[in-house]
Amino acid sequence: MNKRVVITGMGAITPIGNGLINFWDGIKSGKCGVDEISHFDTEDFSVKLAAEVKDFDPKDYMEKKESKRMDRFCQFAMASSNMAIEDSQLDIENIDNDKFGVIIGSGVGGIDTIETQIKRLNSKGPGKVSPFFIPMIISNMASGLVAIKYKAKGINMSVVTACASGANAIGESFRKIQSGQCDLMLTGGAEASVTPATVAGFASMTALCSSTDKNRASIPFDKDRSGFVIGEGSGILLLEEYNHAINRGAKIYGEIVGYGATCDAYHITSPEPNGLGVKGSMEMAIKEADIENSEIDYINAHGTSTPYNDKFETLAIKNLFGNEAYNIPVSSTKSMTGHLIGGAGAIEAIVSIMALKDGFIPPTINYKNPDPECDLNYVPNEGINREINYVLSNSLGFGGHNTSLLFKKYQD
Repeated sequence: MNKRVVITGMGAITPIGNGLINFWDGIKSGKCGVDEISHFDTEDFSVKLAAEVKDFDPKDYMEKKESKRMDRFCQFAMASSNMAIEDSQLDIENIDNDKFGVIIGSGVGGIDTIETQIKRLNSKGPGKVSPFFIPMIISNMASGLVAIKYKAKGINMSVVTACASGANAIGESFRKIQSGQCDLMLTGGAEASVTPATVAGFASMTALCSSTDKNRASIPFDKDRSGFVIGEGSGILLLEEYNHAINRGAKIYGEIVGYGATCDAYHITSPEPNGLGVKGSMEMAIKEADIENSEIDYINAHGTSTPYNDKFETLAIKNLFGNEAYNIPVSSTKSMTGHLIGGAGAIEAIVSIMALKDGFIPPTINYKNPDPECDLNYVPNEGINREINYVLSNSLGFGGHNTSLLFKKYQD
């Protein structure tokens, strides 16, 4: 029999607030994290807006020397991991380190360091490239550094599935505890890709919104949507085997009961037009939880604010749930946070868990003009106070990746 898996700690570095409470307060109040890009000069760029992390000083979470040897995405991962451990009140000195694992996803990895060091290579020569260049850019280093800090000697790996990376990391960590391989998993995603090359690349493929109105930029499911707003940050969760958590008297936020992962096998960037892949991942998660479709109380959608994604994800939900789809609240919190790429699924998992805990369904903010092809209840502009028991969270990634996580309200 599979072991139960609960969530006992969470940490978040996000465009709408750092720390679990600040982040969740931002979600509940409908805070918009989108603003003008400050990381670099956008004079020659068609895209002017992003959802940047504010008020982040890595020295609040690690030694200055240590932080200098990390890319920003690793700094985010370390900070949010520290928050999750503190939140969980886990006594690191009194656990079985061999059954403590780490899986942290990142879609892009150390892109800021890559850009900086290539400039140095071209201007000053190969002898001036940092000796920390390689450790700073590789995507697995967030997971590696977190494991070193907390002496986690169980499985350690990184998941790279583009915008589904954070969600897949959580799902794979769920499996490690279910099977008995680990008792504890620090997991989630981190990204810091608000950089010139990344923004230019996404803009060139017309994936980003070029609006200069921050309140009409990330507008999932709205008829006027024209692309996503790139964001940055990290979400980390401590997953724990149920009896392990009970035996140490841990507070429990919620339970993960289903995980679905599929591939469209269709196109490098576009979702499959009938939404069959994400429909399959949702079906898989619901089947594993052994519940009926009618028991889903809320769907935290991938909802990127791109024309195809929102249309096809809506179609997938309707194809799976039939007429009942119109009764299920579906919202995209990317309307507030922008799209954190590899960190998106992780902070949205945190949103889903807190929604269950507090009985609050987050809104899709800045929603104005309905799209006939996106005709579900997207919880426009104002959240809903309602007791809920099951939440699905969807994440989709370039390459055809589809991931669905199913969370349950915790009950003894």
